[in-house]
Amino acid sequence: MNAPELSIILPAYNEAKNIPLIVDKIADAMGDIPYEIIVVDDDSPDGTARVTRSIAREKPYVRCVHRINRRGLSGACIEGMMAANAPVVAVMDADMQHDETRLPVMLTEIRKGADLVIGSRYVDGGNASTGFQKKTRAKGSELATALANRITGAYTTDPMSGFFMMTRDLADRSARAISRDGFKILFDIVSRFGSELNIREVPFQFRERKEGESKLGFLVTIQFLGLLASRYTGGWIPVPFLLYGLVGFSGLFVHMATLLFLNGVVGVGFTAAQVAATFAAMTSNFAFNNEVTYAHRKLKGWKFVTGLLTFYAICGIGALANVSIAIRLFEWNWSTSVAGFAGALMSAVFNYAVTKLVTWRDT
Repeated sequence: MNAPELSIILPAYNEAKNIPLIVDKIADAMGDIPYEIIVVDDDSPDGTARVTRSIAREKPYVRCVHRINRRGLSGACIEGMMAANAPVVAVMDADMQHDETRLPVMLTEIRKGADLVIGSRYVDGGNASTGFQKKTRAKGSELATALANRITGAYTTDPMSGFFMMTRDLADRSARAISRDGFKILFDIVSRFGSELNIREVPFQFRERKEGESKLGFLVTIQFLGLLASRYTGGWIPVPFLLYGLVGFSGLFVHMATLLFLNGVVGVGFTAAQVAATFAAMTSNFAFNNEVTYAHRKLKGWKFVTGLLTFYAICGIGALANVSIAIRLFEWNWSTSVAGFAGALMSAVFNYAVTKLVTWRDT
């Protein structure tokens, strides 16, 4: 075997039926160009890793990175790029919506001096509409692209593309800088390094997926909005903290709804209703954070129960810190609103930092 010139990263979740197909299609497209395929599987229950390893026994240029207790597209892409051996790496979906015949064209642009080559749906010759089975998803993709373009500017017409190629040097730089929790890794790369890069675009036709289901959904949308807000702040506020804050804001509504129902409708005393509302809000915050903020470390079974108990304890300490700081600032003649906000902010930062280390620590 010749040393690969190109490493092709295929992040995958429940793509067992598509992996054999995309491997053969890439082989047809690459011709004599030496390459390797790295499938990064997020512990798919459909046996994606098993299928990939079976293929690898016959085709040694195919490898599998099987991630356990880790999930998320950006993180999968980073791990795949760091496992790559070639001086050039490409990322594309495993569901065959990206046109593998464009890989040699993109590689030619890298050979000509490009740092990053993007498969674009929005330049002449490209098409985005054919790949979406629902018009609402096509419109949603267009809106997300428009929002992303407000940050990335004129660097690319398609910052939301999941089909791109880059040099080894850029892959190494990106791995150390970008968020592992996001879904649109290219947007993160371009928004951070766009002004420093030689970026080229290659048109491609976005195709319908053949097998399996799309991974786009509510969680991905929320994660993207968090990433968008983080990049608007220049990356000073991390994506998980923004999501944590958004979940905490939703807990306010849960708290007030529970309080008003118990005290105003059921007739429970205010103190008891307030305590019950507090626990209801903490429970909803924990459940939402488990599903959204820390979806890549989602707690299940007994870990869910123990995680909830640690969350109660940590938030209780945070509440005491909130009250203590607010009272002290108020005694120093700070206004009620400013003192209250400072206490709440301190509590939020404390709860986020500690629950990240204790409740949703890396396993």
